[in-house]
Amino acid sequence: MALYLVEGLLGLPVFAGASAGPAYMAGPTGGYLVGFLVAAAMVGAMAERGWDRSGLRLLAAMTLGHAAIFAFGFAWMAVLFGAEKAFTLGVAPFWLATILKTLLAAALVAASWKAVARLRG
Repeated sequence: MALYLVEGLLGLPVFAGASAGPAYMAGPTGGYLVGFLVAAAMVGAMAERGWDRSGLRLLAAMTLGHAAIFAFGFAWMAVLFGAEKAFTLGVAPFWLATILKTLLAAALVAASWKAVARLRG
């Protein structure tokens, strides 16, 4: 995740729309990009402690990761545009899809672990 952000900071076309560089990262999506890094570290640390082996713990880890992404993104957008506009543009359009994707991903990972356990015998 850190390498991805460094690539974007250096101007490589790794972000949606192929925009990159310091100006892009300081724009409205900058907080979300920082949030991705924080979330990756948080969820990765939880997975290393076995949270990815339990459906409910995995769901909790993913939820905390998404909360971190939204928190950093919202906070930065609020600095740029004010809290109301930040919520309207940066949270409201995405929260329902995020919940659905989180539930689906947690279910798929939990099912994958069960399949791996069956294959191992």
